[in-house]
Amino acid sequence: MYEYIKGTVDSVYPDYVVIDNNGVGFQILTPNPYVFTKHINKQCKIYTYQHVREDMIALYGFETAEQKQLFKKLLNVSGIGPKGALAILAYGQPAQVVEAIDHENETFLTKFPGVGKKTARQMILDLKGKLDVITDQPNLFNHEEVLQKEVSNQSLEEAILALQALGYSQKEINKITPQLKQQDLTTDEYIKLALRTLVK
Repeated sequence: MYEYIKGTVDSVYPDYVVIDNNGVGFQILTPNPYVFTKHINKQCKIYTYQHVREDMIALYGFETAEQKQLFKKLLNVSGIGPKGALAILAYGQPAQVVEAIDHENETFLTKFPGVGKKTARQMILDLKGKLDVITDQPNLFNHEEVLQKEVSNQSLEEAILALQALGYSQKEINKITPQLKQQDLTTDEYIKLALRTLVK
């Protein structure tokens, strides 16, 4: 089992990043690959989890140890596999997810892709009170609208990093940023909208 990998970010794809470690390229599935565009050709540390099943072996990676720990906890919930756990981490910070579970905030949990009421309830039943070691940031759900805005802003920032990696100048990006800020989208949706706007 790999605890983490230190290496150079070789390339970034929509679903994974490639980390070069001593000439070996590790394909690592990660919640938000675009956050690693700022590390292209630079060394970084990525926390990893190796998932093995009969038909595949996959390596998952995370920016922080907290993300990795929450990912592992989510895998213990009936109805959530690696793909579902990645989607939850792509749209929410560990502290936000922990607080939602501990406060039985099903409304917030069902906003994650693939999480319905049944799965949200199962997350609460299986994990409530068992996630204290992941984060100690309290009271994150006092203002849910603010939280949603924070998640959206993070997605926008990641989209901007991706546009820079694609070769667009800061001037071009600044020109369309006000229009992007009017939307509440995922990282991929921001990128698609930005590309459509830039080619007009």
